[in-house]
Amino acid sequence: MSWDGFGSRIMNNPTPVEKNIMTENASETRNPLKILGFLIPLLPSLILRFGGEFIRFKSRAQKGGRVFQDELVRQGLDETTATRLTALYLEGSDPFKLLRSLR
Repeated sequence: MSWDGFGSRIMNNPTPVEKNIMTENASETRNPLKILGFLIPLLPSLILRFGGEFIRFKSRAQKGGRVFQDELVRQGLDETTATRLTALYLEGSDPFKLLRSLR
């Protein structure tokens, strides 16, 4: 047995005890309850993070819609047509509709 450092002997030729430890670790990481138990504490922070991103995304889309509508009116389009076109413009920024179309 030669030792090359950094555990190369273990990876190249593991003993039966080392094999048992490796398979136990692999089975522990695939346990769905442990994965779920790991993810549940992360949910509040994920919800806050995604909620903040959603609000930021929608506010930027609304600002872009106002600029778009103002520019249409400034170019001579009547208010009702500009409102309809702006609604169509903003329809593309609805993430829930985008997710539904991906299904």
